[in-house]
Amino acid sequence: MFKRVLPVLTLCFLSLPAWAQTEAPAGPPAVAAMPTLEDGEAVPQTVLVSGSRPGPGLWKVSKDDHVMWVFGTYSPLPATIEWRSSKVERVIATSQEYLKPPGFSMEVGWSGLAAVPFLIGIKKNPDGAELKDVLPPEVYARWQPLKEKYFGNDSGIERERPTFVAGELYRRALKQAGLSGGDEVRVKIGKLAEKHNLKFTDASYRVAIKDPGKAAREFKKSAMDDAPCLLKTIESLDTDVEAMRAHANAWAIGNLDEIRTLNFDDRANACIHALSSGSLGRNQPELKTAQETALARWVAAAEKALATNQSTFTVLHIKEILHPKGVIATLQAKGYTVEAPK
Repeated sequence: MFKRVLPVLTLCFLSLPAWAQTEAPAGPPAVAAMPTLEDGEAVPQTVLVSGSRPGPGLWKVSKDDHVMWVFGTYSPLPATIEWRSSKVERVIATSQEYLKPPGFSMEVGWSGLAAVPFLIGIKKNPDGAELKDVLPPEVYARWQPLKEKYFGNDSGIERERPTFVAGELYRRALKQAGLSGGDEVRVKIGKLAEKHNLKFTDASYRVAIKDPGKAAREFKKSAMDDAPCLLKTIESLDTDVEAMRAHANAWAIGNLDEIRTLNFDDRANACIHALSSGSLGRNQPELKTAQETALARWVAAAEKALATNQSTFTVLHIKEILHPKGVIATLQAKGYTVEAPK
């Protein structure tokens, strides 16, 4: 149970984004209410693509005659598409190693059993505070219509920490917009790598939580600077739902020109800061640099794979491929040749 709760605190950690791993809706996506202009005319909404779709092509990272093929994932994606994997599978079949995406996790081991009694109420604000008590008035005012839209009469949400509220708000908004977390593509690629007997390499960074029982008790009592996490989530929903739908379509059909225009907001950074600002971050300073450590470990594993294999296959979020300071840019700066899909 503790293993399920603690990762929630990382929320939108970019290399293992909880936002991107939001559980897909179990049933057909709900139809979002059509927004209107000031004159009452309906705002045209992006029609989400469906059916079998290829996604983007493969990026190629190489040195001499050794190559690493990189498939770019994106989230969120249309809930109704099925990723077509035949071209990717052919490349996987000729590769020797599958390098899993960069990631970060917190682990508790068997000692985590001692924390179970302290998990009740771990999502709630300390001292019985409600959102109106911990959020600036202007942020709380912006939260109210979203609460009504996505949570209805659920008064319990008012007692949860802004960090947890942000995660659940984002999940429900995606579902209503007909979008899913998009993790299905990464899972399917992993299964293809298993099918073709590739060596699996996991360079994830794992932090062992010290004294999980004490960590749970202190977390429940400690404050977090997590109002910005909820604010950035609200701002993204105010402005970006239609953009997310358009970008999801661009990924699904492999429109590289559109993909290159993607802007990645600072919502994730605000939520990562929320984690490091609380008792966990204070007691374990390595959590504050976990993202940088995770990416550095992945780059080292990629270099080793490129030196060892004729062909390596990996999956990265599009952000890490296109970001001027992402892991692909880091490899390019180290002298590797990077070629985008044609």
